[in-house]
Amino acid sequence: MLAKTIGSAVYGVNASIVTSEVVVDTGTGFFIVGLPDGAIKESQHRVESAIKYLGFMFPRQKVVVNLAPADIRKEGASYDLTIALGILQASGQIYAKTLDEYVIMGELSLDGTLRPIRGALPIAIEARRQKFKGLILPKENGTEASIVNNLDVIPVESLEEAIEFLTDKKEIKPLECNTRELFAEYQDLYEADFAHVQGQENIKRALEIAAAGGHNVIMIGPPGAGKTMLAKRLPSILPPMSLHEALETTKIHSVAGKLSSQASLIAQRPFRSPHHTISDVALVGGGGIPQPGEISLAHNGVLFLDELPEYKRTVLEVMRQPLEERRVTISRAKVSVDFPANFMLIASMNPCPCGYYNHPEKECVCPVGARQRYVNKISGPLLDRIDLHVEVTPVSFDEMTSTRKTESSAEIRFRVIRAREIQTQRFEKTPHIYSNAMMPSQMVKEVCEINQASKTLLKRAMERLRLSARAYDRILKVARTIADLDASPNIEIQHISEAIHYRSLDREDWAG
Repeated sequence: MLAKTIGSAVYGVNASIVTSEVVVDTGTGFFIVGLPDGAIKESQHRVESAIKYLGFMFPRQKVVVNLAPADIRKEGASYDLTIALGILQASGQIYAKTLDEYVIMGELSLDGTLRPIRGALPIAIEARRQKFKGLILPKENGTEASIVNNLDVIPVESLEEAIEFLTDKKEIKPLECNTRELFAEYQDLYEADFAHVQGQENIKRALEIAAAGGHNVIMIGPPGAGKTMLAKRLPSILPPMSLHEALETTKIHSVAGKLSSQASLIAQRPFRSPHHTISDVALVGGGGIPQPGEISLAHNGVLFLDELPEYKRTVLEVMRQPLEERRVTISRAKVSVDFPANFMLIASMNPCPCGYYNHPEKECVCPVGARQRYVNKISGPLLDRIDLHVEVTPVSFDEMTSTRKTESSAEIRFRVIRAREIQTQRFEKTPHIYSNAMMPSQMVKEVCEINQASKTLLKRAMERLRLSARAYDRILKVARTIADLDASPNIEIQHISEAIHYRSLDREDWAG
């Protein structure tokens, strides 16, 4: 007898339908075909144990399981439930007339209980697109999948519960979720707030400009100056995510297995802060079956790299293309997967190996040339993709103990949103560009026109401060963002002046 059950395979951040065809025939042996990986091949033992534990009989005949389409590689243990139900149906031990109306996924324990799977959200989206009645999956993944409307999401805790539901012995109500209410509820819940930061007004201003224009930032300052503390507060002033952005971000975290059983929708912009010992594969993604890396987990949010010169050179270099293209392509012999990677890069570093160059109180003890060698660990092409270089100085005692009320993240975010609205109107006819930082060079000349006085100032600055040629476009982009914050239709001389101030590392004499 032939039985068909429906599963799903996840590639990148999208899912595709996999049909599990099971035949119980004369002969002996258990065979799984259709390019299964090792975890699927081992499913025989998990499935057999779970079936026997529930009092059913595992067929002592020839059992063939075909995972179609057969030319696409399948991986992971999440097909256990699909295969187990197919075997029971094909051997005549159960009869479920609606078996092929549901996408069924879940990893089995030896006693028949279910473990959570990865990629429940993209699987649910694909099940709805293919017009299946519903999705049967482990209870821990139910909340995540339930944000997909017009699909019956049936959470089950065990193989036994799935059998009882499919054979109409037990009624399980589909999970329901009001996605928009859930999104609105968690959208503005940030623990870190700029209201708790005393002093550092110039750094707050720089981060406000970065948030308003989508610019990348590097902060240079001694240990304990507050670089990490300020970076963690950046997501709280970025514009709120749209529902589309939230779903896209949640899909990536779902595929990577980073969603908790209580989380269903990522409504806040992510903040990722990998350690400097991270490998290039862990940063950009990869593996035998490509998985998203940290830059994709930071999609629509912030990637914070603390102590940038301590990262391996190869790790930093692989970020150059994703920073430009806003996505990363992982290519293998038989598959090529695209992961979105539209993130803001916030980096920090000490000014020198000892950390106290340009410190107002402590003296730098680094030998001659050490500062330049330290800064040179960061390649020019990578620095070329960072718009704002900000020097961070320690907060004085008077500032730390001040009781003066400082601006909250909500107040700063209001100005950021207003500036982004101006940019939305500016780029409404240009696809894939929605912030000043994303402008290509040819568009900078059209959008960032400056008057003669500004040109004279910019020329003088590039000559006297020995700014590199690559700083020219960056200064104009940042100046355009500063003008947007001031609601100014034109870039004025004061905007150019402030933008020049944020190019510290381009000065040839900066490191002495």
